[in-house]
Amino acid sequence: MKKIFLSLLIVSCTLTLFAQQPVQPAVADSVAKAKIVFEYLNHNYGQIAYGADGTCTFKFKNEGTVPLILSNVRASCGCTTPSWTKDPVAPGQSGEIKVTYDTHRIGAFAKSITVTSNAAETPSVVLRISGEVKQNTEPQTSVN
Repeated sequence: MKKIFLSLLIVSCTLTLFAQQPVQPAVADSVAKAKIVFEYLNHNYGQIAYGADGTCTFKFKNEGTVPLILSNVRASCGCTTPSWTKDPVAPGQSGEIKVTYDTHRIGAFAKSITVTSNAAETPSVVLRISGEVKQNTEPQTSVN
């Protein structure tokens, strides 16, 4: 009797397991989403004069289907100050992030700026600036 009961229990469990339908993955392409695309992610000032204008602009475009919202733009230290588009960026439209480095610090630098948004594929993007502040040099044009 125990063997029959045990056999029926095993068959019942096996049938229950095989009766389950596999879960179909959701179709990701039909979901509306924002997509942020930058012209470039790195800006090299090259050699820049002490006290010169240390501002550069990172331009981006919303290639998604819903408005893009930048929720936060944070620099890696206090010597770098970002300012950005606060309003939602409509699909197909562009925005910009201006980054100002304090050039009253002599020497080489490499800083990062973290951009947080509602972009589906890349909700966090890291922008980078680098260069060298020289005393008593002429400002040079920046190199991307």
